[in-house]
Amino acid sequence: MLGNLNTVLAPVAGRACAVGAFNVTESTMFKAVVEAAEELRAPVIVQVSPNEVEFCDVELYRYFTDRLWHSPIPCALHYDHGKTFEGCMGAIRAGFTSVMFDGSRLPFEENIALTREIVRAAHAAGVTVEGEVGSIGETVDFETGAVDAMVYSDADQAARFVAETGVDALAVSIGTVHGLVPVGYKPKIRLDVLEGIAARVPVPLVMHGGSGMPDDQVAQACRQGISKVNVSSEFKRAYYERVAQVVASDPSAASPTKIAAQAVEEVKEIVKHKIELFGSAGVVACC
Repeated sequence: MLGNLNTVLAPVAGRACAVGAFNVTESTMFKAVVEAAEELRAPVIVQVSPNEVEFCDVELYRYFTDRLWHSPIPCALHYDHGKTFEGCMGAIRAGFTSVMFDGSRLPFEENIALTREIVRAAHAAGVTVEGEVGSIGETVDFETGAVDAMVYSDADQAARFVAETGVDALAVSIGTVHGLVPVGYKPKIRLDVLEGIAARVPVPLVMHGGSGMPDDQVAQACRQGISKVNVSSEFKRAYYERVAQVVASDPSAASPTKIAAQAVEEVKEIVKHKIELFGSAGVVACC
């Protein structure tokens, strides 16, 4: 069943758990994510980033939406980290049921103004919107463990942002890092920051940077207010590593289905682990 963020997050409301949101690039990763969620009877959010949307033809997302419409679990197709009004509107025209506008690096007032404009247009089409306050860390150098200075979300700003924009969900910066955690970097989720925001903000909270974070910290964050967790780099890295292993073991291999089959199973196992970690396995009654 294809819906928006409100539809997909409804089954975890009040359960102290979160829905997994997995960024996919093409159909085999999409297949792995959806099948894993269906097998665990968990709602799922399929996400695509702007660079991936630009890389693929719009017809791919027609296939995605058709497959999700026929799924027995609540699903959403979400445009992740949109940076422009035009990009978000293009995603809506392509069939996405939810969009994120990331104005976190803009001045706060500008972030509010642009997010509000996108919310008005998206809501008119029945599409939900995720915004962001604070800046999630970005890896500068994977080998040295360098991460740029993240800006933790402020509870007062978060409450004002939600009230003035009307967003349906809010991404918050609480210590996570986009991409794989760099070598030697010691990530730590600031549960105190999360607690303060959760007490002030009435919409579901989103944690970006779910790849490689310590399981115990992620699970605790889901119990304390996170409703959506984004995962991308961790399973993509595993996918391509398994493809490389298969090709190396059989240099004559030329069938994409045979080469990708093991990689799909690898992704499914990672996605299942994440769903169970987030606590959303089995929350869908009929599947």
